Amino acid sequence: MITRGVVGALLVLVGGFVITPLPASVGATLAAPLAGWGETMPGHGLGLSMAVLGLALLSWAWISLLHTCARGHRGTGALDLVRSATWSWTLPLLAAPPLFSRDGFSYVAQGELTRRLLSPYGYAPVTLAGPWSERVDPRWMDTLTPYGPVPLVWGAMATTLTRDPWVAIVLERCAALLGLALLLWALPQLARWCRRDAATVTALVTASPLVVAHGVGGLHNDLLLAGLGAAALVVAGRGSWGWAAVLGGLAAGVKVPGGLICVGVVLVSLGVGATARQRVGRAAAVGGLGVVTLLACGLPYRLGVGWVGALAVPGEVLTPFSLSTTAGRAVGWVVDHAGHPELWAPALTTARTLGMALAVLVGVVCALRARTGDRPAALRSVAVTMLAVLLLGPVAHAWYALWVVPFVAALPLGARRLRVLLAVSVVGGISAPLDSSLEGRPVAIVLTAAMVLAVAVPLLLGTRRVPAAPEPAPAPAPESDGSTEADPTPVLAGTRR
Repeated sequence: MITRGVVGALLVLVGGFVITPLPASVGATLAAPLAGWGETMPGHGLGLSMAVLGLALLSWAWISLLHTCARGHRGTGALDLVRSATWSWTLPLLAAPPLFSRDGFSYVAQGELTRRLLSPYGYAPVTLAGPWSERVDPRWMDTLTPYGPVPLVWGAMATTLTRDPWVAIVLERCAALLGLALLLWALPQLARWCRRDAATVTALVTASPLVVAHGVGGLHNDLLLAGLGAAALVVAGRGSWGWAAVLGGLAAGVKVPGGLICVGVVLVSLGVGATARQRVGRAAAVGGLGVVTLLACGLPYRLGVGWVGALAVPGEVLTPFSLSTTAGRAVGWVVDHAGHPELWAPALTTARTLGMALAVLVGVVCALRARTGDRPAALRSVAVTMLAVLLLGPVAHAWYALWVVPFVAALPLGARRLRVLLAVSVVGGISAPLDSSLEGRPVAIVLTAAMVLAVAVPLLLGTRRVPAAPEPAPAPAPESDGSTEADPTPVLAGTRR
């Protein structure tokens, strides 16, 4: 099982070097023969085939791992197996180019700008010359960064440590691996909150094709966001809500939606039956500390609050998975055909604004109405809030599911919800090669889509045999860091399946 996944990861690595050339660097020199294959149509097709086959093997190995966890192989041994599988399947990708998306090249360019004290909130990658901006996607070459200061500071440190763009990419991927390590630490504890098997919950997330393909392979910041958010909840559950607020501020410093983890921090850190005044007071304290942390992150490189003005940058892309964007486009299509094309853009903007306002409202309602001092309720509130932002926000990519999956996986899941979670992980991972690099290559798009469909169907059928309701783990013992605050550990009656 682990060997199968390792072979899959190595195929993805080799295929990645074929389909994604590196900028001038040591890595580009070493991978020159593979990149040369990718310059021809047959060679590029071979690289895509290797990537899809590798992801299929990884997905198959992951499903086998879930079967192993569900067949009674639990406890410390099963959790060690999950951790071993996770690292065995992700570390081979450490040296890979940014896979299935060229965003990683943008991260390196933005890190180099930050190192030069040229704020990426005011300067775009086009400012740079040579290998630092050579492989940045043309659509983002003149675009300011939409990210918080945390990835910019990380990127600046990476480009300070090395002047080789490929090595900088490897260092950038270490941020994703840090997020993965935080998830491996936090998920077993979140699972015990809901009396779930720690190994099964951890395997559902950290070894999934979604995490391997997008979180590690694509080195997207969302994996670090998820790790920081999960760690914040665990720390809050131990009574250290101040440190949890700091972690929430760091999550917001990756991407602003990460700050919504503070909803769960507030709920889990209060005693049972907290009043509205207590909720608002704790929310103000947690939010204030989180904002201070967010602002402090950018001080070393004088980044200030430029990220506020860049929040609209992701909206330049229209994605079908955003309900608010889809609704706005539908209204725009109607008014356009009614003879008012000038109303198309306002309709889209209005729908997106209303969608984001509704998502924030969901978080506010959860913070004010969900049960306090109840760990499963806090976890459920975070999952609902993050899902609302994912669906109602102005843009949604496959890797944005990393905001939601870790928190949903730890909740009690019936058969139907488990099937949805497994399908999202499989389809999200397997379909990763259908990225924007195929634009303008209709033959490659058709062939890749056919390969993805051919492997996705049997894999989805395989997920139907994963048991839906493993026996609950023993109830957790109260955790504390010495705080005198009451331990918020009651378990909801509905959490035992």
